Formats: sequence, C-alpha cells, structure tokens
Amino acid sequence: MNMEFERKLAIPMEVKEMYPLRADLAAIYEKRDVEIKDILAGRDDRLLLIIGPCSADSEDSVIDYITRLRGVQEKVKDKILIIPRIYTNKPRTTGDGYKGMLHQPDPTEKPDMFKGIVAIRKLHMRALSETGFSCADEMLYPENHKYLDDMLAYVAVGARSVEDQQHRLTASGIEVPVGMKNPTGGDLSIMLNAITAAQHKHTFIYRGWEAHSQGNPYSHAILRGYMNKHGQSMPNYHYEDLRLLCELYFAKGLSNPAAIVDTNHANSGKNPFEQIRIAKEVLASRRYSDDIRRLVKGFMIESYIEDGAQKIGEGIYGKSITDACLGWEKSERLIYDIADAL
Repeated sequence: MNMEFERKLAIPMEVKEMYPLRADLAAIYEKRDVEIKDILAGRDDRLLLIIGPCSADSEDSVIDYITRLRGVQEKVKDKILIIPRIYTNKPRTTGDGYKGMLHQPDPTEKPDMFKGIVAIRKLHMRALSETGFSCADEMLYPENHKYLDDMLAYVAVGARSVEDQQHRLTASGIEVPVGMKNPTGGDLSIMLNAITAAQHKHTFIYRGWEAHSQGNPYSHAILRGYMNKHGQSMPNYHYEDLRLLCELYFAKGLSNPAAIVDTNHANSGKNPFEQIRIAKEVLASRRYSDDIRRLVKGFMIESYIEDGAQKIGEGIYGKSITDACLGWEKSERLIYDIADAL
C-alpha cells in the first residue's frame, strides 16, 4: 500500500477523558440545542445566523471574534440566534492548501493530527466556556464527529460531501441539526436525497462498529450556489430558487422543511462583500412570501475581524487564510440590519 502509517490516534472517548466537558457547560449546550431545534421546526420565529471565519486558523483571533459576537447577540436576542462558525477542517477542491486546524494547529508548521484533534476540542470548549456559544463545524470526516459531538451546536455537510453515503448515514445518527449543502453542480435532488437519507433510520459501519441510527428530523437544506458547465458561479438564493425549493420539499414530504442560505461561495462568486446584498434580498423574499418565510430559517455568512484574505505567513491578525471574509465592522452592521428587517 502506498501509504505510511505513522501512529494510531486516540479514540474519541480517550480524548474526552483527557479534556472533559464540565457539567455547567453541558447545561448551556443543551439549552441552546433546544432553542436551535425550535427555530428549525418553526416553534420559534427567530432567525438563525451561522457566522464566522471561513476557517478557524488561530485560537486567539477566533475567540476574539466570537467574544465580539457575544455583545451583538445580547442586542438582537429577540430576533436572531447566533451560532458562530468554528470550521476546523476544510475541504480543498484540488487537495492542495490549508486543510484546517485539525491538520495543522499552526498553519506555518507541518501537519500533526493528534495535536489537531486536541486543538479543535480545546477551541470549541473555550468558546463555550468564555462566551456561552456552542458553535458550528463542518463534518469533513464522518468518523471524527465524536471528538466534538458533546459540544457542537450545528453540523454542516459540504457540497463535495453531500453525495457520500457515509456522510448521509452518519448525519442520521447525529442529535443536533445537520445542514446539507447543494452539490457544486447545483442539482437540488441530490441535496434532498441526502436530507431524506439523514432523516431515516439506518444500520451501517461506523468506526469499526455495527451502528444503528435513529434518524435526524432536523436535517435540512443549505443553498450555497453552484458552478455551471463553464465553471462560472451561479446563485440559487433568488425568489424563484426559494419558491422551487418550497415545492420540492412539499413533494418529498420531509420533516421540518427548512433552508439556510449561504451568502458566500458560489452565491456571491466568492466576493464576501456581496453577502450584505444577498442577505437583504432573501429577507425581502421572506417578507413577500409566507411560504419562503416559513422555509428560510437563517443565513450562513463568512465573516472575520479583517476584510478579505491573506496568504499563510503574512501574519495579519484576524484575516482569513482561506476564502475571503467580510470584516467585523461590516458584519456587525449587517447583523443589526437583519434584525431591524425582521
């Protein structure tokens, strides 16, 4: 086999024993879990805002950013529930580039997967402890979910993973909401098939065990735009796109019809400043149509302390080293604008 096996990593139970979640933090997590599910099920009419850096590349700047969100949350708590993004493993289209804190706790040093596992658990725990926020992460590797499953508020399955059987079946055994992105080619039926699979029970192999999942009724859609056959970014957040998704949900008969609009990626053509306009257009569609208002439960926004992106090694505090993000001042203003429009 053309691989070198360096070492066997600690299993999730061992890592949790090394870095246990305190009882008071578990109580905060459980309260937020109920609130998030109530929004997705329509029992709470607030909007979800899943917001934060494209990738969590530095513990201190990520905690700084999330601490800023805490103050904003208090001002908009009657209209918006914020779930910070702490994305610790990143899919790479070609396999090249920074793969996230799980791979490289320090982006300037070589990969160290055990240090990475410890680093991402400590970062999510620090966010919960210091800010009271349970956060979102992307499930790039389904077998790694249990390293964080006692503190994650929200799980996203990416556009390149949504067709994968193991992601779908693992999502069916996750207790918190799982968002399924539409694939990069834009076929909504693929996303809806993933949601259907995640909402049902399954028997499958997970981490070497025969596992039986119970189904996840809070699995839902994330619209992130797509690429056409010419490699051009195409949006799917417009009024007509949202109406179509309403109809497709109805035809499928899925539980808790819900969608999150990702304002970046192909929807914005990776121009982070377009996120402001996109969010406001979707809010207008929600006001115009009761069906869309019931369907669209929130936004996913890529935001950090500084506007834009930088190369690894430039050392600009709070500036993304992966996709470009909306800076703090513009992000704060956008959150207040969203709250005012609700």
